[in-house]
Amino acid sequence: MVSDLFRNILQFFEWVFEAIGTVIIIYGGLRATFELLLYETLKKPCSLEEIRKKLTNKILFGLEFYIVVAVLGTLRDPSLSELVLLGIVVLIRTTLGYFLSKEVKEYQFD
Repeated sequence: MVSDLFRNILQFFEWVFEAIGTVIIIYGGLRATFELLLYETLKKPCSLEEIRKKLTNKILFGLEFYIVVAVLGTLRDPSLSELVLLGIVVLIRTTLGYFLSKEVKEYQFD
């Protein structure tokens, strides 16, 4: 009974954090698109580099929530497959974070 309740609570929070991560990434993409359209159509004074940095930060922040989801999934079902999934998610997030940060620092877009 307690175990089922605990699993249900973890599953609920997995869903919540997955939704939050998804919303953050979608918001970042929509905001970058909107700012890019303003930049191109109205010649709004802004920097493409700044738009890209904001988008990158939103992507990385959203991916942090996916790590939380993977950790909660591992707690809910501590099997070898869940541990492997957690390792893969953390590896992907770390790799993406490294290369996105490096790209933003190295390249000038204006």
